[in-house]
Amino acid sequence: MLVSKDPRCKKKAEQEKLSGVLKDVHKKLRRKCRDGGDFDAIWQEHCEDEQTLATYALAMKNLADNYWAKSCEGQGRIEWCHSVCQQYFLQGGMERMLQKDEKRARLATLLTAATSGQPCSTISSSMSKMGKIRLLDVGSCYNPFLTFEEFLTVGIDIVPAVESVYKCDFLNLQLQKPLQPSHCSEEGFVHQLHSPIHTLPAHLFHVVVFSLLLSYFPSPNQRWLCCKKAQELLELNGLLLIITPDSSHENRHALMMRSWRLAVESLGFRRYKYIKSSHMHLIAFRKVSLATTSDLMSSNYSEMLYIPQDFQSNEEEDCAGKPVEVRSDLENDQLAESFTELPNIPWDLE
Repeated sequence: MLVSKDPRCKKKAEQEKLSGVLKDVHKKLRRKCRDGGDFDAIWQEHCEDEQTLATYALAMKNLADNYWAKSCEGQGRIEWCHSVCQQYFLQGGMERMLQKDEKRARLATLLTAATSGQPCSTISSSMSKMGKIRLLDVGSCYNPFLTFEEFLTVGIDIVPAVESVYKCDFLNLQLQKPLQPSHCSEEGFVHQLHSPIHTLPAHLFHVVVFSLLLSYFPSPNQRWLCCKKAQELLELNGLLLIITPDSSHENRHALMMRSWRLAVESLGFRRYKYIKSSHMHLIAFRKVSLATTSDLMSSNYSEMLYIPQDFQSNEEEDCAGKPVEVRSDLENDQLAESFTELPNIPWDLE
C-alpha cells in the first residue's frame, strides 16, 4: 500500500483525525440520551470523565491553533467576534441601534397611543461608563480572547486546556443577584475570580460567546437553557455571539436558522448581525429587554434550537459519517451494458 508523501495530504489526514475525536465525543453523548437515559446523570458522568475530556480539549486546541485560523472569508471566528465587539461598543454600533430602537418606540407610541418603553438616554448612559469590555467565553478551551486588550476576559470550560481558563460547568452554573456598586465593582469582582466557578452574579458581562458550544449538547432544551443563562448574565444592550458549525450551502438550513432566531429572540434578544461562512453560522444578538417572552416553556421555544443530528437515529448518524462510494467510469459503462442484456418485456399486455 502506497502512502502519500504530500504534506497537504498528511495535514488533511491529521485534521480529520482530530475532528474525529470531537465528533466521537458528541456522538456518544447524543447516543446515550437517545437511548433514554437521564440527562442530568449522563451529563454528570460526562463531566467526570477527565481522560476523554482532556483528549477532547487537546484536539480542540490543536485544531484551533493549526487548522481553523482562517475560516470566515479570510477572517477567523475569534477575529469575527473581536470585530463585531469593536464595531458595536467602540465604533458607534450600539448608539445606532439605540437610535433605531427609539424610532421603533416612537412609532409604536403613535400607533397604539401608549407610552414608550425604557428611555434610550438612560440605556446609553449606563453603558457609556464601562471600562474594558467584560467578555465571558463559554467552552473557551484555550482562552483565545485573552490576546485582545479591549477585553477583560473570563474563559470557562468543563476541562480547561490552559491555566488561564476557569473550570466551570456552565449548564449547572448558579446565578446570584447583580452586584451592588457599594460592595464591589464588576471589574474588581472579575479580577478576584478563581477556579472552579460555581456561581456568578447576573448582569456581569457585556459579551457572552458561544463558539462551537451549542451543538455540543445533545438536545435543544440544553442549548436553550444556555441561551437563557446568557441573557441573565448580560447587561442590557450586551451581545450574545453564537458560532455553530455547518459546512452545507447557505440556504440548506435556512429554516433551522430562522427557528434559532425565534428561540433566542424570545429571551429578550434582537439579532444584530448574521454571516454564513463556508463552514459555520456566525450570529450576534443584542439583549434589548430585561424581560423574556411570557410562558416560554409552553410555547415550545426550548425545542426550536435544533440541529439536524437531533432527528437522526443511531444507525443514521453512523451512516452519515461514512464516505459515499463513487463508481468509476468503467463501472458505469459495465452497469449500462448489463441493462442492454435484459430481455424485452411486453409491458402492454392488453
